[in-house]
Amino acid sequence: MEKKLKDTAAEVVLTCLEERYLKNQVMLEHHCFVRILSGEVKIVSADRNEVFGPGDTILFPRRELSRVIQYPKDGQPYKCILIILKNERLKDYYSRNPVTMYKPHRSAIHSYGAHPLLNSFFSSLIPYFDLQDTLPEKLLVLKIDEALTILRTIDNDVDAFLADFSEPGKIDLADFMEKNYKFNMPLVRFSYLTGRSLTTFKRDFKYIYGITPQRWLTEKRLKLAYYLLINGNQTPAEIYREAGFENLSHFSFAFKKRFGYAPQSIIINKLSVIQ
Repeated sequence: MEKKLKDTAAEVVLTCLEERYLKNQVMLEHHCFVRILSGEVKIVSADRNEVFGPGDTILFPRRELSRVIQYPKDGQPYKCILIILKNERLKDYYSRNPVTMYKPHRSAIHSYGAHPLLNSFFSSLIPYFDLQDTLPEKLLVLKIDEALTILRTIDNDVDAFLADFSEPGKIDLADFMEKNYKFNMPLVRFSYLTGRSLTTFKRDFKYIYGITPQRWLTEKRLKLAYYLLINGNQTPAEIYREAGFENLSHFSFAFKKRFGYAPQSIIINKLSVIQ
């Protein structure tokens, strides 16, 4: 069930997953401000895993590749309030409120524990979800302004994070790919996030690795899948997404072609050894 304020932009959303375990790969177009009401969410990024629960508040950055796993906990469904901080809203806010940058910008998840300002703000949003009419635009602007003002009050670093409207510059391609190859997305997204056109991305990639990006990605993902199957307790159906494959059948076909046997054979052999 997803319940949202009835504004056309859908910038404030109440999400509730009753008995469901939901795993998604995400790369957001806009920053998101999230308050966990119940359940838990695990966020897997290139270099760390984090788990958040009731009372935690997250500021999730745009263009951050992550795997988001939402699930019930302690008999309660996963439930959160999500505020989408669109660029046009942020630009309008900062046109009225001067930017103050205390520290260098860091593109990473910001998390906040309990704080009276956060508690009061999110509590004030709950009644609005029962509205039958469209939430007035002026009220929506006020609530987003309030959220941003609170963030700036409790986090001196947040301006450098939220007021950065630049597009990705050209970055170290090899470093980015080694960190993010597990994320399944089109090559055009990889090229964009490394600050390159698709043509330049393919050319630079071939120069560095000597093979095409797709062949390299497949090999890296298969090696990861092999490692997970040999050293873990998960089945092929449980690890193919984690290894970066879009569907189980393609993973099984590619695995057998590369190693000469189906991924399920590893599980069968491990069980026979145990017995």
